[in-house]
Amino acid sequence: MQFNSTILIIPGLGNSGPQHWQSIWENKFNFTRVEQKEWETPVCADWIEAINNEVSKHDPANVILVGHSLACSTIAYWAQKFNIKIKGALLVGPSDTEADTYPPGTTGFKPVPLVKLPFKTIVVASTNDFYVKFDRAELFADSWGSELINIGDAGHINVSSGFGEWDEGLEILKELDK
Repeated sequence: MQFNSTILIIPGLGNSGPQHWQSIWENKFNFTRVEQKEWETPVCADWIEAINNEVSKHDPANVILVGHSLACSTIAYWAQKFNIKIKGALLVGPSDTEADTYPPGTTGFKPVPLVKLPFKTIVVASTNDFYVKFDRAELFADSWGSELINIGDAGHINVSSGFGEWDEGLEILKELDK
């Protein structure tokens, strides 16, 4: 499998470890990870700037962002602030920062932006994700103008949920790469 676009990997809270599908994809396909200054107690404005700095190094029309968890709402905040038309974004397991179950320590990530994004997006969500109730994931996808893919009981779509290489996710990403 080959990709024609510039793929930027954007992990969520705590970064993505070596067995996480984002890290596997990054290494297998030479995708670029957006590095954040602070992974454990992030500030939204800093994360948005890191995304913008990386996107600005490329032709935006050829950029696809791949966000997991907290990175999904970060991408929405970035789009709201900069309104740059990129090729698209794959938003996997969006976290609900407004939920009582969301871990403390993040700054500026509430409320989750409920605005139409100016580029094609696909949200992949699970029906039993601890960090977002499915009806909230549906609301996010609808607000963002995203296609929503329900992958059933898949937890947070991370290593602890059994997601390593995640070939099905690559097939979804390939749809944005067309």
